[in-house]
Amino acid sequence: MTSPDDSSADRPAPEPHEPEQAQRPQQPQYADRAFRSPASLAGGVLLLALALWLGGDAVIRGEGRTPWLALSGLLLVVPLVVAYTLRPAVFAGARRLRVRNPFRTITLPWASVEEVRASYSSEVFAGGRKYQLWAIPVSLRARKRAARQSARAAAASGNAYGRASATTDAAGATTSPAAHRAPSDQAVDELRELAERHASDEASQGEPVVRWAYEIIAPSAVGAVLLAVLLATG
Repeated sequence: MTSPDDSSADRPAPEPHEPEQAQRPQQPQYADRAFRSPASLAGGVLLLALALWLGGDAVIRGEGRTPWLALSGLLLVVPLVVAYTLRPAVFAGARRLRVRNPFRTITLPWASVEEVRASYSSEVFAGGRKYQLWAIPVSLRARKRAARQSARAAAASGNAYGRASATTDAAGATTSPAAHRAPSDQAVDELRELAERHASDEASQGEPVVRWAYEIIAPSAVGAVLLAVLLATG
């Protein structure tokens, strides 16, 4: 006659439970790459400083309805300046592309991105629609300058190495000078590469999401209404 303790002795010992994180190593997470226009940021700061200086002076030293006109004007102008200069940005991460335009924020999972291009303006196509990339302005002058630099580099390389430059590569590949690209074209190339790399990722699936920037629209609309009322009753 066997006891319950004797029958359990032949059973294999349960394997220790390994945590799920140890079984599935997580991929490193990187911060989103941000694209912004330095010229737009500098211009926005200068315009805000000028508006606050003139508007503040009118509020402090003005008489009668002048302070109210200045306040309503600031309420109208300041959000617009922020919207068109400081707000535009493009954030590119491993899962999605987030486009922050003056009055809208568009979140595009990489799987929904159909094309990224820069002709006379930078654009992204997703979900059958086109969205402008305000933070990546296209400069035709920068393109021409980059083309001239590429031509000069190619000419200098040809004069220095001649036909022998094509045989100097140990791997047998022809060598050529690095092509110069305009900043907007470089940014579009990076976004296009990210879209192609992450389009099939499970975490990059989804549909475009558009959110209106009411924090910009609301105060500007209130300022416009107050300014119109003050001018109409003057």
